[in-house]
Amino acid sequence: MSEFDKLHPAIQHHIVNSLGWPGLRPLQEATIQPILDGEHAILLAPTAGGKTEAASFPIFSRMLSENWTGLSVLYICPIKALLNNLEERLSYYGHLLGRSVGVWHGDISASRKAKIIADPPDIILTTPESLEVMLVSNRIEHHTYFSNVRSVIIDEVHAFAGDDRGWHLLSVLERISKISGREIQRLGLSATVGNPDLLCDWLAGNCSAKRSVINPLTENNVVPDIKVDWVGSVRNAAIVISRLHRGEKRLVFVDSRSRVEELAMELRGLGVATYVSHSCLSLDERRSAEEAFSQGSNCVIVATSTLELGIDVGDLDRVIQIDAPFTVASFLQRIGRTGRRAGSSRNCLFLATKEDAFLRSIALLALWKIGFVEPIQPPARPTHIYAQQVMALTLQEKGIIAQDIKSWIGNMPGFLQIPDEDLSAVVEYMNSNGTLHSDSGILGIGRTGERTFGQKNFMELFSVFTSPPMIKVFHGKQELGEVHQLTFAVKEDGPSLLTLGGRSWKTKYIDWPRKIAYVEPTDMRGRSQWLSAGQPMHFEMCQAIADALLSDDQVNGLSSRSQRLLEELQEEFGWLEKGKTTLLIDVDGNANWWTFSGRLLNAAFSGMLAAEADKVVSDNLCITFSHIYNIEALVIKIKNLMAGESEAINLSLEEEFIQELKFSECLSQREIDKEILARYSVGRDFTRLSKQVFTVLHVASM
Repeated sequence: MSEFDKLHPAIQHHIVNSLGWPGLRPLQEATIQPILDGEHAILLAPTAGGKTEAASFPIFSRMLSENWTGLSVLYICPIKALLNNLEERLSYYGHLLGRSVGVWHGDISASRKAKIIADPPDIILTTPESLEVMLVSNRIEHHTYFSNVRSVIIDEVHAFAGDDRGWHLLSVLERISKISGREIQRLGLSATVGNPDLLCDWLAGNCSAKRSVINPLTENNVVPDIKVDWVGSVRNAAIVISRLHRGEKRLVFVDSRSRVEELAMELRGLGVATYVSHSCLSLDERRSAEEAFSQGSNCVIVATSTLELGIDVGDLDRVIQIDAPFTVASFLQRIGRTGRRAGSSRNCLFLATKEDAFLRSIALLALWKIGFVEPIQPPARPTHIYAQQVMALTLQEKGIIAQDIKSWIGNMPGFLQIPDEDLSAVVEYMNSNGTLHSDSGILGIGRTGERTFGQKNFMELFSVFTSPPMIKVFHGKQELGEVHQLTFAVKEDGPSLLTLGGRSWKTKYIDWPRKIAYVEPTDMRGRSQWLSAGQPMHFEMCQAIADALLSDDQVNGLSSRSQRLLEELQEEFGWLEKGKTTLLIDVDGNANWWTFSGRLLNAAFSGMLAAEADKVVSDNLCITFSHIYNIEALVIKIKNLMAGESEAINLSLEEEFIQELKFSECLSQREIDKEILARYSVGRDFTRLSKQVFTVLHVASM
C-alpha cells in the first residue's frame, strides 16, 4: 500500500479530482503515517514546500476515519495576516470534506465570533493570545468548548520557540489538554532550523506519544542566483531598484520600519509603483497593499520580516535585501519566496548601504554555503510567564487553589526547569503585593492586579511582551497605522511631519488622552519613529565576518564595486590574524579590542572593564576604550579575564538591548535579576573565545 492510499478515500478523491494534483510532494508523503499514528512531529520544508497540506491532509483523514466531532483541531499562527491568508485555502479543503473552518483573532468582528461560539467549527485558526482570550472569556464555557480538541498544528513554529510566546503557547496547550482529558497531538511546521530535534522535544514537551522530525531529502540541483552590491545609501538603493528588473514583481526586505518608509518614499519619487507592509500599518492598509501587489506585475513591495512568514503575495520574480538580515534562518525564509514558478530559480540581491551590513551579507552567505543555520534557543527561566499563567488560571477557573496550579501547567517544560520553591515564592510574592488575593485558600486577582492588568477586560494580560507608547494615526476616519509617540516630539515650531504607508503626512491634531493623531497629506518629507535597541549577532556570524576579512578566496556574486570595497576593508584589517583577538592601541591612549564575538559577550566585557578608561562602549565586533588610564593595567586585566572561568563573566543588567520582562510587577527584584542573568548567559561564547590568543598592537591612529 502506498502512503497516499493510507489517506481516507474522500481525501484521495478530492486530491486527484478536485485539486487535480498528479501526486503528493515528498514531505506530504512522509508525514501521512506518523500523523495517522498520532505522533508529535516537526515538519521541515522550505517556504512554499507544501507544509500546510502535509499536516492538514492526514489530520482531515483522522477526523473522518475516527469521526471527530466539535472543535477538534487548533491551527496556530504567529501573525494575524498569515491566519487570514490560510483561511480561504483550509476552508476550501474543509468544504470539500464536509468540515468547517473558522478564524478568530483580534480583528474578527464580534458577530463572527458569536457565530463561532454558538456553532464551533471543526478547525479554528487563531493566535496564542486569542486562544487565551477564549479560555478566560465569560461568553464561552471552555470546559465544553475545548473538550473535543485532539490535535494542534503550529505554523512557523520556530517563530514561537525562540521567545516567550512559545512558553505562553505551550502553557495554554497544557491547559487545553487538561480540559480535553487527553494528550493533544502536536505538529509544528517550519523552514530549515539548526536544531530540529531540540525543537521537536520543545514542542512535544512531556507528552508520551512518539515524536519525530520529518525532513525528507529532495533533489534540487538549481543553484540560486545571489548577488551582493555596495550602494552606500538608501537613496542609491532606490535608484538601483528603479533601474533593475523593470517589468517584474520585486519584494524588498528592510530590517526596520523607519527605513521601509524611507525607501518607499524614495522609490515613489522615482516613479516606481511601490507598496508598503510592516507591523505598524493598519490591517486595511496592509491588506490593500498586499492585494494590489499580488495583482500587479511591474511593481515593488517594501516590507519588514512580516512578509517573511509565508504570507501569499502571489508569484514573485525577485527578492531584494537592503543590507542583510542577522541570521541565516531569516535569509532562507526570504530567498524561499522566489523560484516557485516552473522554470524560475530562487534569487536574492543584497544592496548594502553600510559597511557593517556589507560584511554581514558576506558572512551570512559563507555560513549558508556550509549548511549552518542558527539553533533555536528557547529563553531560560520563564518565571514571569508563570506569573501570567497563574493570573490567567484564576480568571479561567473563577479562582484556583494554589496546590492545583501544578496540575494545570506544572508539566510545561519551561516551568519544570525552575525549582518548585521558586515558583511557590512567585505566588507568595503576588499575594503579598496585592496582585493576587486569597480568600479561604482560593486565589483570585487582587486589587493591585485589577489596577495593573484589569483594563479592557484584562486584555493587557494576554500578550507576553511589553508595548512601547504608540499613537494611532488617522486620516479622516481611515486608520493608517501607529507610530511611537516620540514621532511628535519636534523642537522647531510647526506641526509634526511623518511618513506612514510610504506617504508623507502633516499632523493636524493630537488627542493625547486617547493616543490618536489626525493627519493630512503633505508634499513635505517627514520621518516616523519606532524605537529598537538593535539585534545582537550570533557568535558564529561575527566569527564569519572575521573570516571574510582574512580570506583570499574569491567571493562569488560580488559586483565590481562590492569587490573593491571588500579589498579595501581587508587591507584596513590587514593586522587581523586567524585564531587571535587583538587590542589596537593608538598614541593618544585610545584602543579597540576586536573580539568578533557578538554584542552580548562584548557588553559583558565592557562592563567589567568600564573602570579602565573614560568611556568604554561595545558593539557586535569590538570594544572601544576612550582615554585609557593605564594601558599596562588594561592589558593585564584583559589577560586575566580571558584566563578566568566562564561563570565569572556576567552581562550588566543595564544594557539597552535587554528586553524588559512583562509582568515584572509580579516578581521580586531578586527573581527578576535571576531570570535576566539566566537569559543573557554568555558562558558558551566566552568558552569559545577564550581558546583564541590575545594579542596587543600599537598603531599610529584609528
